[in-house]
Amino acid sequence: MEGVEYTKVYGVSYTENLIGTLLAILGNLLVSVAVSIQKYSHVTLAGTKDPRAFYRTKTWWCGLVLTVLGESTNFASYAFAPLSLIAPLNAVSVTASSIIGFIFLREKWKPKEFLKRYVWSFLGCLLTIAGTYLFVTFAPNYHQKLDAKNIVTQVVGWPVLVYMLVEIITFCLLLYCYKQRNADHLLVILLLVALLGSVTVITVKAVSGMLVLTIQGNIQLQYPIFYVMFICMVATVVFQATFLSQATHLYDTSMIACVNYVFSTSFAIIAGAIFYLEFFHMDILHICMYFLGCVSCFLGVFLITKNRKKLKAFEPYVTMDMSQGTEGVPTIHDQECRVVQPDYNGSFSYGALVNNDSVTPAPLPTSDQLAGTANPTDTSYRTADLKND
Repeated sequence: MEGVEYTKVYGVSYTENLIGTLLAILGNLLVSVAVSIQKYSHVTLAGTKDPRAFYRTKTWWCGLVLTVLGESTNFASYAFAPLSLIAPLNAVSVTASSIIGFIFLREKWKPKEFLKRYVWSFLGCLLTIAGTYLFVTFAPNYHQKLDAKNIVTQVVGWPVLVYMLVEIITFCLLLYCYKQRNADHLLVILLLVALLGSVTVITVKAVSGMLVLTIQGNIQLQYPIFYVMFICMVATVVFQATFLSQATHLYDTSMIACVNYVFSTSFAIIAGAIFYLEFFHMDILHICMYFLGCVSCFLGVFLITKNRKKLKAFEPYVTMDMSQGTEGVPTIHDQECRVVQPDYNGSFSYGALVNNDSVTPAPLPTSDQLAGTANPTDTSYRTADLKND
């Protein structure tokens, strides 16, 4: 497109792509570590009698700080590299979360069950790593200079106007089906999220690019397009969070993570190709290899999320508090929001945080022992009495 300034393929563009890639990888790793730390905080509080709320623990605040730092790093990465390179790198977060969760948050596993349970996750991690290498290697090297003039030129171009018109019409139709026709299918909700996400990544790249130029001395904050992009960015992020929150109340989070990654990445790549012309100077071989890497990441994320445990429906249960005496005080837990129901996990001590599979259970009494310890007065209860009761 005429009037749009590109950086060179070699030299400046390669360096910027490398900086953006490293920032995106670092940001996704920080987010994965932060989520694991916050999950560890919740699990620790649920397994103890600590009356504190989760936001009063140091580990939860540590996770929050790492989350903010990771998202800020991801935000900065959009200023240096194309959307088609940054968007698929969210697979790094999924892979890292799977590995961290397996090492620090999973329960003890038996060697015989390892391959049966984790072979698909291991294969998914391999596919994701291979796919990441492919799309990073063959991603577009052309990168626009994101000043206000170039952004306005892109916005008023007919390809972007047609794309935005089609996206608005599609979004309105899906929203009508979701609100008026009660079409609360997972694909409908996540398509709404992905359509909003394509606008989000466009505006994030524009805002971050203009902020970087401002820091470098080329002031961009006096142009109205900066504030238009900033408002659109905030609005689309808020609505995305709303739809994702509704989806988590209806469907399993593993399924949401997989489908949302595929949809959001696909729409982000399309948005980058149309708005920023990222594939304009690429040959067909590089494009095919790039999309092969993306498909490999999609399949890898599917295998990783497929192997995660699904949440069980809450069921009321009873615990015994032995601190009040030898007989114990039973407590009925019938509200999911107040307590966390412990899993059985094949352990002989129901509700224990540590799996005691290595402890040998006490033998059951034999019929002779039961007969020898029977109370003679119990013979007064006959079959007829039981029937009457």
